[in-house]
Amino acid sequence: MRPAPFLAIAALCLTVTSGHAQTLSEEVFDCVMDPADIIDVGAPVAGVLENVSIRRGVVVTEGQIIAQLESSVERATIGLLATRANSDVAIQAQTARRDLIQIQQERTATLVERNVASADQLQEVEAELVTANALLAQAVLDQEISAQELARAQQQLAQRTIKSPIDGVVLTRNLSSGEFVGSNTPIVSIVQLDPLLIEAFLPVELYPQISSGQTATIAPAAPITDTYEAKVIAFDKVFDAASGTFGVELELPNPDGLLPAGHRCLLTFPAAD
Repeated sequence: MRPAPFLAIAALCLTVTSGHAQTLSEEVFDCVMDPADIIDVGAPVAGVLENVSIRRGVVVTEGQIIAQLESSVERATIGLLATRANSDVAIQAQTARRDLIQIQQERTATLVERNVASADQLQEVEAELVTANALLAQAVLDQEISAQELARAQQQLAQRTIKSPIDGVVLTRNLSSGEFVGSNTPIVSIVQLDPLLIEAFLPVELYPQISSGQTATIAPAAPITDTYEAKVIAFDKVFDAASGTFGVELELPNPDGLLPAGHRCLLTFPAAD
């Protein structure tokens, strides 16, 4: 006969094995509706704010101007460089000089053939022609450099116009016109509300039943009464040993931004077919 302790352990194992397994569709989980992103928008260069054109709660679109740094010096520089880049006076002068020397070179070569001019005179004119071609090439290069300097100045001016990187809603406005913007100073914070990210923590026993693309039903807390569908986009591959749970992230489309972020909700999964 087997000892009594062994029978007791076997009976306990049988009881655990034959217990009801937890099913995903039978559970309701607490969740939170978070924004897809929160961006602190700053300036790529330091300066004084000329104006901030948005306030808290304003809906903004990607590329919309939200602030402008004082840029009178940059605009004056662009005017100067534009005048220089658009001027071809130096090129015209060097072209005329080169053409004149080329005519002299051709005449001198003819005179040398007739033994009227010496070879030294021809070499002297040809040297002047080489110099004239070099000066013309330098004038063309100077104009190209001026055009590149103008493009760089325009980029520097563009950096002083702050635009929204996303479609979203202004969460906070931290600075106003006349204030100084440093390299680590956010002007505004913008939240992206489309889509919303649903965060929930499930028991580790349900881990085999979760997969990417899985559909779930989201029921926001009052005063919102409707339910919405979301899809699993990520879930933790590392469990939280202390709580015996793992995190699940779902994506909930919110094209009109009607659903708020930072709101509690309930998460349920439909029964499998």
